[in-house]
Amino acid sequence: MKEKFVLAVLFALFASSAYAGNSAPVPAYTFICNGSGLGPCPNGGRTDSLILGSDGNFYGAAQITTWETSLVTGGNVFSLTPAGKFTVLHTFTPGANKNFPDGDLPGALIEGPDGNLYGETIYGGIDGCDGDCGYGVLFRVSRNGTGFQLVHKFCSEADCADGYNPYGMVIGDDGNLYGTTNSGGSNNVGTIFRVTPSSGAYEVVFNFSSSASGEYPSNLVEGSNGTLYGTSSGTSGELLFNFTPGGVMTTAPLNFPQLSHGSGLALGPNGNLYGFYFVYGVNGVSLFEVEPDGSNLQIFPFYNTIDGGGSPDGLLLASDGNFWVANFNGSSEYGNIISLSPTDGSLLRTISPFGTTSSVGGWPSQLIQVANGTFWGSTYIYGDATKGHFALGTVFSLNEGLPPR
Repeated sequence: MKEKFVLAVLFALFASSAYAGNSAPVPAYTFICNGSGLGPCPNGGRTDSLILGSDGNFYGAAQITTWETSLVTGGNVFSLTPAGKFTVLHTFTPGANKNFPDGDLPGALIEGPDGNLYGETIYGGIDGCDGDCGYGVLFRVSRNGTGFQLVHKFCSEADCADGYNPYGMVIGDDGNLYGTTNSGGSNNVGTIFRVTPSSGAYEVVFNFSSSASGEYPSNLVEGSNGTLYGTSSGTSGELLFNFTPGGVMTTAPLNFPQLSHGSGLALGPNGNLYGFYFVYGVNGVSLFEVEPDGSNLQIFPFYNTIDGGGSPDGLLLASDGNFWVANFNGSSEYGNIISLSPTDGSLLRTISPFGTTSSVGGWPSQLIQVANGTFWGSTYIYGDATKGHFALGTVFSLNEGLPPR
């Protein structure tokens, strides 16, 4: 009986350690810049977009290629193998007049159904100005860095009818890419646009209006039925909108104080929609849950009231059935990674390895999970660098012992 008990205990220990992580992120790549605090960053820096490609490699967008006191920044698109081989695929250059005609400060990458990378820049794409200006561009480039193409220059139509301030893209059931702009359009309060990968055509398919569908839409999330969901600000409160690729728009009121539009929506394990909310002037942030038709809204208590609750960047539904979040500043000045329960919004884990002397840097801005359950993410600043150089963020991996996806 004693032997059976010992074997049972050992089996339980082995079983529990099968998913035991080390809770210590490991830098996979560090962005190194030349100089003591200002200077060029040949391979980029300040990454805020990281995706896993269909080929098993990582792809990202570094916002800058020069760290200066002015806003002349540049940026690039890069690839990174799981083994740590880094390759610059495309660099955004200032051009003759430092107006970045092909875009400046890139982000929001997605791999299209054609295998190409699509992304957006915040600035650039305009002629005749000196320094950072323009409303940004939508671009595509192959995964080996060839065939860079401008798909669209935002605000290139009269009165910015084509929209500007984009919020990223998703792949629709029809094989096209859909995204939102937070500004512009026929009513100057935002749009939904479509990109056709086969031709590269850009088209506004919906214009938001303050009185009907709300204004300043969030990013889109695709439901299991192919419907695209997002949030907008109506005249009497926040709205949940449903949009089908066929062009049908419906809205439902959400009766709570204020949404964190920048973090957007995510699908939960039960098929419901989740997002962040906060109350203006009150420290705190937490989750809400709502069914796709806007019914049964659940507002969970604040999980954090320190420093306003931090700056959560996206909701990742991980393989353990919980949400994981890169919290840009969080409860510490340099951020943390947190886990939240989709059942009641409670805080389950807080991991705080980030800082000025941390090898993985500070201000985490992205978190994804790969097939074996490991997290990969990026930071904005710091990391290890040799004398005469400085680090401007990292790409890191984090094994929390979660089961495979």
